[in-house]
Amino acid sequence: MLELVATQASVVGCFAAPEALDVLAPTSGTYACRVAPDELMLVGEPGAEAALAAAATAGTTALDPDAIVLDTTDGWAIWTLAGDAARDAFTRLSAVELPDEGAAQGDVAHVPVRVIALPDRLHLLVPAMWGGYLRERILDRCASLGVREATA
Repeated sequence: MLELVATQASVVGCFAAPEALDVLAPTSGTYACRVAPDELMLVGEPGAEAALAAAATAGTTALDPDAIVLDTTDGWAIWTLAGDAARDAFTRLSAVELPDEGAAQGDVAHVPVRVIALPDRLHLLVPAMWGGYLRERILDRCASLGVREATA
């Protein structure tokens, strides 16, 4: 079975010197996605954006006083592919190679997507303006896998 779930999360962007980001330790239940040497995305529980941003600010400004931490939650749509066919579904959408666990980014259905790969699911973070488009592509390209929409 393959499920497509609209997922809610907090998203915080951290922009700082690489050494400041290297020592930033995400809190429990938070995923850290290195986007570039000077950019880290933190993805956590819904409603935790203020706490994530405060912790990231404290952690980065200690080593880089010019660090910038922003709540970017509203800028992202998140779709989760869950179930045994999640990785098979992803190959129908993208040539990006996924780790067993961790973050990846690249072209997914012709839009830029950041992926958090877990053993039983894939969280696809796409700029909010592309959220509906990505949903349609997933439903279309994965129809033969029996994809069904579920609620979180």
